[in-house]
Amino acid sequence: MRRLTKYAGLVGVMAGAVVLGARAGADDPEKKGEGEKSAAVAKKTVWKQHDVRRPKPKAVEAGEGGIAGKAPADAVVLFDGSNLDAWKRENRDEPAKWKVVDGVLETTPGGGAIETKAKFGDVQLHLEWAAPSPAKGVGQNRGNSGVFLMGDYEIQVLDSYQAETYADGQAGAIYGQYPPLSNASRPPGAWQTYDIAFRRPQFDEAGKLLEPARITVFHNGILVQNNEKPFGPTSWLKWEEYKDKGGRGPIALQDHNHPVRYRNIWLRELPERAKPGPEHVAEIKKVPVSGEVLDRYVGGYGPGSRASVKVAREGDHLTVLFPSRTTPLDLIPISETTFDMPFTDGQFTFQVDQAGKTTGVHFRIGDSERDMNWIDPSVKAKTKAKTQGKAKGKGQPKSKSKSKS
Repeated sequence: MRRLTKYAGLVGVMAGAVVLGARAGADDPEKKGEGEKSAAVAKKTVWKQHDVRRPKPKAVEAGEGGIAGKAPADAVVLFDGSNLDAWKRENRDEPAKWKVVDGVLETTPGGGAIETKAKFGDVQLHLEWAAPSPAKGVGQNRGNSGVFLMGDYEIQVLDSYQAETYADGQAGAIYGQYPPLSNASRPPGAWQTYDIAFRRPQFDEAGKLLEPARITVFHNGILVQNNEKPFGPTSWLKWEEYKDKGGRGPIALQDHNHPVRYRNIWLRELPERAKPGPEHVAEIKKVPVSGEVLDRYVGGYGPGSRASVKVAREGDHLTVLFPSRTTPLDLIPISETTFDMPFTDGQFTFQVDQAGKTTGVHFRIGDSERDMNWIDPSVKAKTKAKTQGKAKGKGQPKSKSKSKS
């Protein structure tokens, strides 16, 4: 659950008497002046936050394969069971007050949330957690904690095994926004896994939102959040709007005054996809080629005597039809013999003899290259007609000669 600022005490919420741990820098609509904004953001979802009428996800028994082994070689290890060197108290330059017992990280009730000293953007995050056993409490007051991405986007940690609470507050929920697709919870005390893929929101230079964040979550190996787009940072009782915070933030774990345990926490920083430069997306410089030359290349091409691709003329350019496609693709001339493919790093270079007759084509797509022979359509037609003539002749009965009387 989203944490509230300045209050480290207990706050009773409805019948569940939900316990809220301390979180510095939490949201105060009066101070931030965003009360009206959250109402507008709320219209982006049909359901009110924490609506008890919202359908609950179906319970699914997770397989044993959900527990991962050691971190990959390129991972940033945040907790390996030895120490809390990677962590500190949230929003404070102070050591984390949680405890490490037998290689397991456990919340210290009242110790406050903890966050990583380093800040991260796009990540693949793995962690394992266990709710207290025996189970105590009901609703949100039952093994409650949370994992925050960039300090703003919470994946709920809760004992949701055979337990009732509102759908968008269950284990695996993007808190207050998206319930999990399934309830993959294991019993209290059993180790559970979260494997999370997170893409941070994108802003322009003026701080205007270009792309929302995206979150995918596997809970115990079961997909429970499928590339969802939060409509702002997760929060309690109201919706927040996106704000540009520089594209990086800490991973935080919530103290909700429940002794939730964690282990084997690591992440991989995800690289940005390479964007093409102007030289990669420049339009093909088409050159004019006469119809006579274009017609010269029309026909079938193949590695042997059978055509595997067919080249045809369409106006001032050629088209090619592959066996795996039902529609032809354009070939744009960049010289009298070389043709580019507009949407693929592909090229056809036609080969001609000294008399100007087409003999074949050199075909390249990416780093794959192939030479193919030109199949003369007139020869193929003559061969076909000859074959059909022979078949027709074989099918007719032989005439009998008249016998002499």
